[in-house]
Order: sequence, then structure tokens, then C-alpha cells
Amino acid sequence: MGFVHHAAQYALGAVLLAFVLRAFLSRGKVIRRNGEPLRKPSDTLPLVGNGIQFLQTRWKLFGWFDKCQRQFGYETVAITVPTLPPGVIIHDPRNLEYVFKHEGVFTKGTFVKGRSWDLFGNGIINADGELWKTQRKAGLSFLTTANIRVLTDVALPQHLFESVSDLKQREGGEAVDLQHVFHEITTKVMGRMAYNASHMEMHADDEFSKSFDYASGGTAERFQNPLWFITEMFLGAKLRASIAVVKEFGNRIVSSAVKDRESQKVRDSAGFAEDESKLDQISGSLIQSLLDAICDQTIVADAALTYLSAGRDTTGQALTWTFYLLMRHPEVVAKVRKEVQQLFEDRNLPLTTEADFDPTLFTPAAMPYAMAVFYEALRLFPPIPFEIRQCTKDVTLPDGTFLPRHSVLVWCIWAMQRSKLTWGEDADAFRPERFLDDGKLVSRSASEFPVFYGGPRTCLGRKMAEAIAVQVIPTMMWLFDFAPVDDRERVSKTSLTLPMEGGLPVTVETRRRRA
Repeated sequence: MGFVHHAAQYALGAVLLAFVLRAFLSRGKVIRRNGEPLRKPSDTLPLVGNGIQFLQTRWKLFGWFDKCQRQFGYETVAITVPTLPPGVIIHDPRNLEYVFKHEGVFTKGTFVKGRSWDLFGNGIINADGELWKTQRKAGLSFLTTANIRVLTDVALPQHLFESVSDLKQREGGEAVDLQHVFHEITTKVMGRMAYNASHMEMHADDEFSKSFDYASGGTAERFQNPLWFITEMFLGAKLRASIAVVKEFGNRIVSSAVKDRESQKVRDSAGFAEDESKLDQISGSLIQSLLDAICDQTIVADAALTYLSAGRDTTGQALTWTFYLLMRHPEVVAKVRKEVQQLFEDRNLPLTTEADFDPTLFTPAAMPYAMAVFYEALRLFPPIPFEIRQCTKDVTLPDGTFLPRHSVLVWCIWAMQRSKLTWGEDADAFRPERFLDDGKLVSRSASEFPVFYGGPRTCLGRKMAEAIAVQVIPTMMWLFDFAPVDDRERVSKTSLTLPMEGGLPVTVETRRRRA
């Protein structure tokens, strides 16, 4: 224990020395706005700057960012953390739009990559330049309208009704974790998309999923713990083991996909025709697209993992927060059900609460209110709560803030989405109607509503996420009554995304037949 204590002291001293040296060496090019120093949060301290805030729990850190945006509005604010280069917090949508449009200038940088590399490697989350373009092109070649339609019209209803059947069996009994229910749906759908699910069916509670969840939490802690490289030497065994499981799984799937390619070539050359369903025909297509574009199988494994985690975790967690809000707002639930009823009446379908209807009837165009509910939940509980970028060269933001090369920009989507300047005086309220105009969905710019990012890096899976949400929300709301097991406020646990700590335990009752 003495060795650990002294090592931690030496590491802390090294961090502080590095901070002082960085400040000394960078004093020639300091961050200013129109020639004047930027204001700092009121709780900024000498030497450690805002470092203490980053040691708080993640939920409290979000609150600190929110406090900053309420205090400074759209003003760019200086931030100083011992383990970060000099940086700023941006709140102004104009600045964020500039960042989106100049993604080559604002990259993940060494700070982000150094902390996420062993998990994501060269996946699209970390990739820049040509490697990023290659992976995005491969993703686009798979995520065609036709392939998305097969996934959402065939795979999604299948897995959705598996969950519906399970919920019916558990009504009136012990509490059900809705977060696990939604995670199971998205894991199966995204697993089929990213990997070859004809060889392996993925589940929310299998070894890979549990290992990835733990690895995501451990990786996220690195962004708040300045001594992570020391503490992990002694306390990081489980994190290293979890990452090893994730990597082994990815490599195994890639090897399987390579064998599939060879087998398919043999079958094609022999003239064999296979009677495959539409779903079987696209199974593994994303990983095959990546293999077509990238020769290195390790990079392919990293890329496939990134696509899987981006869609699986963010969508499942977004649905969890959506239902958390719905259970707190029964008037919104009533409006979702009214929209379902109106759709059934328009299609001359029976008003039944039995699971004998086709959920593919629920589309964004047919269910604008349900989509507005999802958008509003994304606004209040964004799956990616904050972002960090690093400047590759000297640059000046639209508001006149000069950022020297290697400076860091931080924007907290959690806080920005609560800005009264952008969303009005009721910015803290759950009001889906803000995304509607005369019953039609209203689009907001990526700089105001950046949950799907923006610019060249706009989320490729947005349509998939929307299609999943617009089927799950009306189906579950129409068929079931959900009630939380308690009234306590739910918070997020530490992760790269926004999982609900402790899940969302609820009781379930099947709604009685209406007609």
C-alpha cells in the first residue's frame, strides 16, 4: 500500500509539473476573444483550475456544465484541467455549427484517442482522414434504404414481439427492467446488422455485452480521473479482461466473415442457389462491406464494434429514458395512444390491445407525435452527453475566440439542450409539442439539436434509430400499462453513453381489449 501511495504522489506531482510547463510553453499563444481573456467559471481554482469538478460523479459533472451554460449563456468560457491542454466550453450554436463544418480542424486528438484506443482502436469513433472516410463509405454502402427497410420490417418486428411475449408472461409479477428489455431488442437488431447473426445470436446479457458495458464505463472514467494510468496498474484487471473479451469477440466474428466469403465464392462457382429469406441475405453485410473496403482485419473488427455499440447502446438507452419520461407524464401517454387509435381507424383496423397488428405501420410519417416524444426525450437525455475535440491548427471561432493549435473544445450536449436561449423558458420541461407545427414534425438544425452530431460526421444510424423508436414506443404504449416501482429520480451511471444506473424497474399490466 505504501508503494501505491508514493506512486500516486509522484504521479500527481508529475501531472501538476506538466500543467505548469504547458502553461509556460503556451503563453505565447493564449486563448482570447477579440484580444481579451475569456471569463472562467466562478469555482476555478489556482493550479488545478476546474479539475476538481471533473472528479465528481458523472451526473454532478453534467450539473456543473448546466450551471455554466445558465451563467454564461452563449458565451465561450475558458476551462483549465491539469490533464487537458488549454481549452474552452462552447455553448453558442454558431460555434458548434462551425466545428461541424470544419471537422478536419477539430479532431478527437491525442487526449481522446489515448483514453479510448485499447477499446475502439481504429474504429470510426477514433479515425480521422482517409481511414475515417473509408469506414464511413463502407457504412453508407450497407445502410441503404433497402437494407434498412429489411432490418426494420423483418428483424425489428420479430425481436420486438419476442419482448412483447416475454412481458405478457411477466405481468402482475416481479419487477421488469425496461432498460434490459430495450437493450435486448437493440442488441439483436444491431448485432444482425453489424455481425453475421446467422452464426451467432447476440443478447443483452451475454458475455460480450456485459464485458463491453464494463469496458465502456472504465474507459469513461479515464476522462475524469487524471491518474487513470496509475490506478489502472493496480485496479484495472477487470477492465483489461473486459476489453480482451470484446476484442476476442470482434476478431472471431471477422474470421467467421472471412470464411463466409470463401464459402460463398465456392457456392457461386458451383452454381448453387440458396433459398434465403430477405433477412438472411443481408446478415453480416456490414462487416462484408468493411472487408471489401479495408484489408486489415483488426481495423475491420474495430470498425464493426464501433457501429454495433453506436447503434445498440444509444438507441436502447434513449428508449429507456423515453419511457421514464412517459411514466411521469400520463397525458403524453394518452396522446401517443390516441395517435395509434387514429391510425387504426384510418386503416379500418380493429382497436385491439392484442399483439396481432403489424408494427411496421408505425413510421415517422404516420406517427409524428410518437416521433416528437422520442426527439424530446433525446433532447433532455442525449445518449452522447458531451464531446471533446482538439484543434489541429490555430483557428478563430465565429464569436471571435482565438484557439491556438492543440487547444481543446468541450461542449456538453446535456447542458446545451437545456438552454433557455435556444429552447425557451420551458427548456427544462418535457414537452413533445416543441417538435411539432400543426401536427407535423419540425426539424431543428444540428447545431441546436446535436444528438445526431452534424456536418460530415452526422450519425449514419439516425434512420435506424428513428425506425426502432417509432415501432417500439407505440407498440409498448398500446399493449401495456407500465408503472415505476418507486418515484426516485433516475440518474446515469458512468459510461461513454447514457445508461440508467440500476436500470428502469417497472411493473407491467396488459391493457384490456378495447373493441
